Amino acid sequence: MIDSHTHTPTFWTQHFICEPFSGEPGENDVCFLGHHPWEFLDSVPPEGWLDNLRERLLKNPSAGVGEIGLDRLKQKSIPDAMQEAFEAQLSLASCLHRPVVLHGAKCWGRVVSTIKRVLDISALRSQSIPSFLFHGFSRSAGLIPEIVSLNGFISVSSAILNDHAINYRKMVSEIPLDILLVETDYTGEGDCASLEAMVLMLAKLRSLSATDLEHILDQNAHRFIVSLSL
Repeated sequence: MIDSHTHTPTFWTQHFICEPFSGEPGENDVCFLGHHPWEFLDSVPPEGWLDNLRERLLKNPSAGVGEIGLDRLKQKSIPDAMQEAFEAQLSLASCLHRPVVLHGAKCWGRVVSTIKRVLDISALRSQSIPSFLFHGFSRSAGLIPEIVSLNGFISVSSAILNDHAINYRKMVSEIPLDILLVETDYTGEGDCASLEAMVLMLAKLRSLSATDLEHILDQNAHRFIVSLSL
């Protein structure tokens, strides 16, 4: 069972791990390196941050880029520094041909439009960025066809366990099976959502056995990271 997005290497499951620069990934972790959009809300990382990220990625050919993106959860407007940092990291991922974990709270449409603007048609066709993970995706079911066209994957969050999240469960039931993943987004603080409970609920929504769904999810996860030198 693979947790597609978490921030700590302490799980019993196989999982991806998104870290800025600290620590080393565990035996079953696939590390993603990048600057989170929240880092650009009120300030900018130290001078040379992009060169440092490039150097770190070159030293780690098995690492992807992430999580990167845009955010309207913390404030309504997107700072110029955040937009510019996202575009710079997209270009870097394209240059190095690394998969990307995306953040787009309350602004997924702008995330998708930015990708299409920054990566020209030839880059999109050649899949210079082999794959994208739309982490914590919600409220934007109309974007799913565009996500598919970008070789994107969508990770289902613990919101699926909320019996009041009717619209979220409806959206999840419409995501193509071959791009589905599950995530806890655990940060090491507080209780962690049960990955097994999430898979059981998702299997129920998709009218599948948990065993069959877990097999599909594992295949999807390996397709997402297949381009990395593991």
